[in-house]
Amino acid sequence: MARAKKNRSFTLLGEEILPGERKTLALEAAKLYTHSTLDFPIEVINGAYQGPVLMVCAAIHGDELNGVEIVRQLLAKINPQQLRGTLVAVPVVNVFGFIHKSRYLPDRRDLNRCFPGSARGSLGSRMAHMFFDNIVKHCSHIIDLHTGAIHRTNLPQIRANLDNPATNAMALAFGTPVIIDASLRDGSLRSEAENLNVPVITYEAGEALRFDPIAIAAGLQGVERVMRSLGMLRSSRKKRLSEPVIARSSSWVRAESDGMLRSQVYLGERVNKGQILAYISAPLGHGEWELKAPRSGIVIGQQTLPLANEGDAVFHIAFFAESDHLVEQQVGTYIGEVIDADEELLRAGFVHDSGSSQP
Repeated sequence: MARAKKNRSFTLLGEEILPGERKTLALEAAKLYTHSTLDFPIEVINGAYQGPVLMVCAAIHGDELNGVEIVRQLLAKINPQQLRGTLVAVPVVNVFGFIHKSRYLPDRRDLNRCFPGSARGSLGSRMAHMFFDNIVKHCSHIIDLHTGAIHRTNLPQIRANLDNPATNAMALAFGTPVIIDASLRDGSLRSEAENLNVPVITYEAGEALRFDPIAIAAGLQGVERVMRSLGMLRSSRKKRLSEPVIARSSSWVRAESDGMLRSQVYLGERVNKGQILAYISAPLGHGEWELKAPRSGIVIGQQTLPLANEGDAVFHIAFFAESDHLVEQQVGTYIGEVIDADEELLRAGFVHDSGSSQP
């Protein structure tokens, strides 16, 4: 690495964080009926040397817990004296949803559709405005951590606007086997931050209200890779075998009938057009329906609840220009690398088999 310049003090929420110092801050998000305050918990690590200002945030949807654990583990590993730049860590953005184990705010709004917000709008709009103006605008790069919804799980993947060269570089550096070139949605953190020329990547992995050890380990390793690519951490000599593959498009396969769902495929599996993905049966066994793949691709998300209503989104399949065999192989290699690089997973006895990992 080139000789680093000494860092300057970093100021956030009126608090000065000196070079080589870490400080825990709180930004009032809202008040409960009792007039007790709800705060955005924030930890700032201002490195000893100059560099970018990276925000890593989680739980914009309050029931998405894997990202909270990724932030906790990340903070435990960062040494301010060796850090270049500043890390702003926000483990819980939607504090209302988090304490109620809910994706949404009390008024059922999605906080990730309320940005950049307004000081005089709805509860979600006001919280978004507070967070956006006081935190987001002070950052140069953002990693936003997510999971699937309740009863849905996602293969580790990055969603990003790849038309932005800086965002594209972050997505490739994170290193998940699948990258979704996702359009920007109005009102999302990703969209509104990029309007300010702040590149944002979204990490999706695992299921809401569940800790997924593979998703957490993969997320932590990915964040560290991005930090190394930005020059915030020392580069690693370890060579990564798998390379990300960009999906051309993706779509959900929906149930055509109601009943008990028996999945026949797993996350990361290659499926062929017409292949049976699941059987849906009546509880008494009088009738059984086959759910088939409309096109060939890779399963990147699926419903985990063995009950289906007509119209339910059951399997999320991504489509690639590359061979699906190649993508499936890379998914398998990636999971193996995640396990090999994480001592806790190895101690827990996780094994790698055809793209799936289980204790």
